[in-house]
Order: sequence, then structure tokens, then C-alpha cells
Amino acid sequence: MQKKVSFHTLGCKLNFSETSSIAREFTDKGFEKVQFGEKSDIVVINTCTVTGIADKKCRQAIKKAKKTSPDAFIAVTGCYAQAETEKIAEIPGVDAVLGMNEKFNLFKYFSSFEKQKQAHIYSCEISEIQRFDSAFSSGDRTRSFLKIQDGCDYPCTYCTIPSVRGKSRSNTVAETVKQAEKIAELGFKEIILTGVNIGDFGSGNNETFFDLIKELDKVKGIERYRISSIEPNLITGEIIEFTAKYDKFLPHFHIPLQSGSDKILKLMKRRYNTDLFRNKIEKINQLIPDAFLGIDVIVGFPGETEKDFENTFKFLNSLNISFLHVFSYSVRPGTPAEDMPGKVSGKDIKRRSEKLHQLSDIKHNAFYGKFVGTKHKVLFESAKHGNSMFGFTENYIKTEVTYNENLINKIVDFQITGVNKKGNAEGIVI
Repeated sequence: MQKKVSFHTLGCKLNFSETSSIAREFTDKGFEKVQFGEKSDIVVINTCTVTGIADKKCRQAIKKAKKTSPDAFIAVTGCYAQAETEKIAEIPGVDAVLGMNEKFNLFKYFSSFEKQKQAHIYSCEISEIQRFDSAFSSGDRTRSFLKIQDGCDYPCTYCTIPSVRGKSRSNTVAETVKQAEKIAELGFKEIILTGVNIGDFGSGNNETFFDLIKELDKVKGIERYRISSIEPNLITGEIIEFTAKYDKFLPHFHIPLQSGSDKILKLMKRRYNTDLFRNKIEKINQLIPDAFLGIDVIVGFPGETEKDFENTFKFLNSLNISFLHVFSYSVRPGTPAEDMPGKVSGKDIKRRSEKLHQLSDIKHNAFYGKFVGTKHKVLFESAKHGNSMFGFTENYIKTEVTYNENLINKIVDFQITGVNKKGNAEGIVI
């Protein structure tokens, strides 16, 4: 009888690419993939530990898996599994805990995937993580997340990622291009380049991220690329100029700021100041005026006074940007920030977060409104939501139309006529 396997991913796009690669191995070996929450024989949970909430969600996912599939073999992997191996192994129902070096090795250690009397741990010290494992997502989506880089060498004081993913490393340009060609063969039209610190791509191979995007532009079958989160100090002028000139690389940047206070940026040990950040934003505004700019910001970092927060708010308000990803500071055990003075109260963090969310709504609505009446290329996705389907313009405007299966995975001309109550662009396919 064919065994059923389900997967649950927490966290970033990088995790989604890795989960998808793990899932392909199961389906290639004859397992039936079902939705997480359905009864299954095997459950694989790929975890995140960037915040305390992420840790909590992992424990909740294990609890849900036990409830829906009490006899299932439960494997937990990913960042939280690397950080808290022993703690996860003690959770009733868990059969295997696999750290960063072992997440793609389930079939190496298990064949029958029968329940274990106690959890088996396969992990290593973070200093031993040297290998780069390729991964890309393939499923119901029409866009594929391609992992191009892993790990990080930046010692940001609030972050656990270097301690769970190890040193920065990546594949070669040539091997990464081969991965993109595989994705093209599967029929995908768009690739999102993902990693922990993608701007650091190639640092161990005497190659650069710019070298990579020049070669990816030549891959036949892939019509669109998006650059996921990239550090402001690593967005070079040549990357911006290339994106402005070549149509495959879309006018869409996701850039972490984290704070608009130079004092807080120093405490965070970020590798730039607000002047550098403003210069990068203004260069993009100048060369790619229609670009969507999503900005990460953290509120409530230790030492952030009301004045520091107001500086952040004023700085963000002064920038021509499109959206804010607002994160409430969460203490991560073992990080330097854990012991820093000047802790901010939960009440103040919530208030500051709400204020930035309101600013984000203003920026986002203004960005969408600017393009009412304009024409764009939209790639429509396969998922059906009620009677609707969604797609994205080149500059990441989410569009909503009545479901039409003939539009799936098609890039079509689309005229935006307005914005609906849900905040999505409406219009007509031309």
C-alpha cells in the first residue's frame, strides 16, 4: 500500500525551496504527497527559529501532526532543529531530528519510517557545516524559489541564523545555471532567487552575485527573475543598472533596513548607515522609477528610545518605498542582544509596530494607486480562491481576476482599472 507523506514549512522562502526538494525525493520513490493536516504515514516539519513565535509554531505543528496522524513517523528538521536538537527530541511523538547537514538525508537513515521508541538525532556542530545543498521549489505554484546561497558571515547582534545555518556558502555560477535550466524544463516562467545573504553569492568561488545574474539572464524558458532579500551594502550600482536594463530581472527589491537610527544600526552591527541606505533607494528610484521596494524594519531593539523610533519613522516616511515588513524584536537566546540594556516594553513595541504598519498601508496604497490606468505583464498562478485567481505584475502588484484556468502560468497583458476592497488590483486582460 502506498504510504502518504505530508510536509509543513515554517519561515522563509529558502525553507520552502528546501522542503520542496525533500518532497521530490519522496514522490520520486513512490510516496503519495498529501496536505499537512490530512492523515498521513510520515510528517516532515521544516522549522524556523528567527523569532520566539517561530519556535512556538514548530511545537504547535508537531502537536497538530500527532493529533491528525497519531501513528505517523514525525521528522523535524531546519533551523529550530539545529538550535534546539535535544529539546525537540524530547517532545512526545517526534521520531527524528535532523540538523542542517542532515536535512536531505532522511532516506539515508530510515527506510520503513516506522515509529521509534525514542527520537533519533542526526546533527553536528555548526562549525562542521560546510556543504552547500542545492534546492528549488516545485509544486502548485507558477513561480519557483531557487536556493542560490546559504549561511551568513554577518555578526548581527539580534540574529541566530549564523549559529544554525553556518558560514556563507554557495554553488558555482555554472551549477546554479543548471538548476535554473531544470526549473525551466518543468515549465516554470519565474524564479525567485533566495538564500540567507544572496548578495554574498560566490564569495568562496571568486565569483559574484552580479556574475550570476548575467548568466541567468541567458537561460531559455525563464522569462522573469525576482531578487529576494538582499543587504543594502551588497546592492551594487551595476546590479541596479543591470536590473534597469534587462527585462528578465524584474523591478522589485526586498531590502532590510532594520532601523532608521544610526545609533541602533551600530548596536545591531549592521554594515551600513542611513546615508548609504538612502543613496541605494534613491538610485533605484532614479533608474527604475516603477520598482516595488519592500523594506524590513525591526521595532523594539534594546536601546531603542522613543527618539530613535521617531527617527526611524521619519526616515521611512521620507523614502519613496512601497511596503514595510515590520518585525517586533524577539529575544533570541545566545545572541549578544539578549544581554543588552534598554529593553523596550511589550506595550511600546506594539504601539510602534502599529504606527509603522499604518505607514506601510499608506505607502502601499499610494504605490498601487499610482498605476491605476496603466498596462502591465501579469503572471497568473494556479491556485483558486473562491471564484478568483491571482497574479503579479512585473513590479509586484497583486492582481485579482475571475478564475480562468486558461490563464494559469501565462504571462498576459493586463490593464489595471482600480483597487478592490481587499487591496488587490483589478482590471482586464488585454
